[in-house]
Amino acid sequence: MNQPPPHSSSLFRGRHFDRTIIILCVRWYITYKLSYRDLVGMMAERGVDVSHTTILRWVQCYVPEFEKRWHH
Repeated sequence: MNQPPPHSSSLFRGRHFDRTIIILCVRWYITYKLSYRDLVGMMAERGVDVSHTTILRWVQCYVPEFEKRWHH
């Protein structure tokens, strides 16, 4: 996976999970139209314990920001 530009690191500052996990979950949610619970299962298979409500919050928080950057 491509690393986000350095200036985007402030967007993830203070988060419990690594930004690559957050980006991966949000990207999979948008691209493949998976449910939050599907993503929880997929992350569990990879050894990452995350709740569906956490992924929901990531989607709500990051999708608008990602869209701004994609359309820039």
